[in-house]
Amino acid sequence: MLSPLSLSCLLLHFFVVFATEFTFELPDNDKLCFYEELEKDVKFDIDYQVISGGNYDVDCFVTDPLDNILYNENKKQYDSFSHTTAMRGTYRVCFSNEFSTFSHKSVYLDFRHGDEDPLLPGMTRASALTHLESTCVSIHEILKVVSESQTWYRLREAHDRNRADHLHDRVTLWSIGETVLLFVIGVSQVMLLKSFFSDKKGSVAAMT
Repeated sequence: MLSPLSLSCLLLHFFVVFATEFTFELPDNDKLCFYEELEKDVKFDIDYQVISGGNYDVDCFVTDPLDNILYNENKKQYDSFSHTTAMRGTYRVCFSNEFSTFSHKSVYLDFRHGDEDPLLPGMTRASALTHLESTCVSIHEILKVVSESQTWYRLREAHDRNRADHLHDRVTLWSIGETVLLFVIGVSQVMLLKSFFSDKKGSVAAMT
């Protein structure tokens, strides 16, 4: 059972994180962009990973409010990017699947920005931490590690499940094809043997 201290730190952990985390579908021959209004001198971090589709790759680029390219990578399965804004404005994160003509992708995106607020009122980096503050910071860091680990395991599970489903579909189609082929071969052999006996019967009737 969680103690009141642990419960309060747990609630504080969820209220101070500035993050957007979701999974979206990216159709073939298409491009999707996401926009975020940021102040100057704000650090943001981007993590993305292709969960399913094609060769598990996608094009990604990030631009600033003046459309300057901050990040540009092609056909990446996963990657991370960090940047500190030089100006206030709308920053754009785009994912492109235009190089693919028939396979759509599922992409996971985690966008984080800003610095975390102090866990407790009056807590600053310049002052010495009390025992209560030190305990809250320790629990907070452990929860961050747990959250990141859970995210990684969810992505791996989704990735492996999609691969297993794809393999299952291919095995099913192969099994159906083999079944049809065996049926056709069996019928062909029966018809061939039947034709042998029909020819012999016709030859005997002609001789008599």
